[in-house]
Amino acid sequence: MPDIQLRFHRDMLVLSNPIAPVLARQGFELDGDVEYATLMEPEAVEDALRLNLMAGVQCLVTETAGMTPARLAHRGMAERLPELARAAVSCAAKLRPQHVLVELGPCGLPLDASSKASLNENRDQYARAARAFEGLSLDGFFLNGFTNPSDLKCALMGLRQVSGLPVFASVNVGVDGMLADGRHGFDEALDVMAEFEASVAGFCTQAPVERVCELARQAAKLPLPVLAQLDVVEHNPRQRQATPENPYHRPDVMMEAAQHLRAAGAQFLRATGQATPAYAGALVAATEGLDAHRPDVEA
Repeated sequence: MPDIQLRFHRDMLVLSNPIAPVLARQGFELDGDVEYATLMEPEAVEDALRLNLMAGVQCLVTETAGMTPARLAHRGMAERLPELARAAVSCAAKLRPQHVLVELGPCGLPLDASSKASLNENRDQYARAARAFEGLSLDGFFLNGFTNPSDLKCALMGLRQVSGLPVFASVNVGVDGMLADGRHGFDEALDVMAEFEASVAGFCTQAPVERVCELARQAAKLPLPVLAQLDVVEHNPRQRQATPENPYHRPDVMMEAAQHLRAAGAQFLRATGQATPAYAGALVAATEGLDAHRPDVEA
């Protein structure tokens, strides 16, 4: 059993921020392809990940969201998938974090949910991606950035076809509880997570903390650990107070948010979007040493 699974429903844990904002501030022109930076600028990627570790995060997330064959093919890099996978995991593992999670995003292929051939083609993308990480030092996969249940279903099926590692599954949710595609509700995504063996039920949102807690309580109806990702629209220290448009304007607002989310049943926390490592540090400061609060589930 992977070490991280032993901590389910036990310890509050924080995932590392995306490193793209850090690299951008250092002058790197990524053109949206952080995955290739691991090969081209490994020291810069390692330094950015190290900032998260210095902030106290327990789980390092690899910069591998675009590492499905179809997305790599757009850059003529599909053949280098195994090399990219090794480089990304090695970069994270050499820093000796408590846990390493491999992020995979939507595969980029069009999906016709009524077509078996289309579903199989999409599912195969995730299976091929997961195979590239076989034998490497990771604790689990992190399916992130999904916007509709059908894509998430394909991803979970593909991973489960080749791997028994824990799978964190997260969808992007609006303030209204609808997924980013505007056609499906968060409840439909949770149904997919339950049916297709997600290990952790997660979501990412820009909503204010009161609404985020409602989403966490909704996810906690499943007997799975809950991941809550707070999407920082803009890091703006000059903003005097939180607004509905930018509720996470400074790292310190994360401390109160973390406390409320723990009470709502979330175990895993992450600041994303334009978050700096200071946001991760605030989440750690608010939760370090605390147990997850899920009296309905036996750890």
